[in-house]
Amino acid sequence: MKISANREEALTRWSSRERRLLPWRATRDPWKILLSEVMLQQTQVERVVPKYDYFVASWPDINDFAETPLDVILKAWSGLGFPRRAVNLHRTARIVVTEHGSVIPRDLETLLTLPGVGPYTARAVLCFAYEIDIGVVDTNVGRILARWSGSRLTNKTAQSTADSLIPSGRTWEWNQGLFDLGALICKRHEPKCSQCPVLEWCSWQGLGPDPSIGSAGVSSSQKPFSGSDRQARGKLLKALSDGPVSYANAECVMGIAKETIRADKLVAALIADGLIYAALNGQELRLGKSFD
Repeated sequence: MKISANREEALTRWSSRERRLLPWRATRDPWKILLSEVMLQQTQVERVVPKYDYFVASWPDINDFAETPLDVILKAWSGLGFPRRAVNLHRTARIVVTEHGSVIPRDLETLLTLPGVGPYTARAVLCFAYEIDIGVVDTNVGRILARWSGSRLTNKTAQSTADSLIPSGRTWEWNQGLFDLGALICKRHEPKCSQCPVLEWCSWQGLGPDPSIGSAGVSSSQKPFSGSDRQARGKLLKALSDGPVSYANAECVMGIAKETIRADKLVAALIADGLIYAALNGQELRLGKSFD
């Protein structure tokens, strides 16, 4: 699939009018871009914006973030979900400061060695911070590419297609346009095909089976949150943000009283992830500690 100059212009013209005003789009600071991308992993934009603003105000520099104890970071992260991301971001900040002179790497291979930085996040940093010509395939983009091509795409095909579509020197504008197109028009459910600025270049056009279903980069529905291990862990972490919790009381705090085996496994997993640690000979649980 090769880009058409007409399609490029149609998308970028539409994007310039309809672009969402998101705080991380007003910067090219690699630290702030990395922060936003980690927060946006599996979390809706509306929930991320206030947390991002708070983190940027509290830790405008990666050195400040790296020097802050992990328990402080985790308390600030509370409510955003998937706190392992905060642990990995803290580890990454420390590695960048100590091994890369506080400069976030600008090559894909090095970025991929950082904790919690996968192919999507690494490419997003290269594109949105350093404006390097590279495709960025998230759920929205994966869905668009599959519909444009009219067939399901593998991970490799989706990425190579995204890379081939980048208009030289306009990677930031193009990728942001795709993100907005997927969020506002080419939605997962009830896409607004009649309002699509690039409908004529779409092989699907809302007719017949949706080729994006099961395609690479397109997420599936998450399991119910209520009663899940995620909910139980979240309850314990929220309680720990207010102070220590006795190990014996952990299962009650998690809302799984009389499920001792399950509670023990969840606590062990949280400790293994570096989110909490046991003190006082294992009798008390506390929020995660720094990696000194």
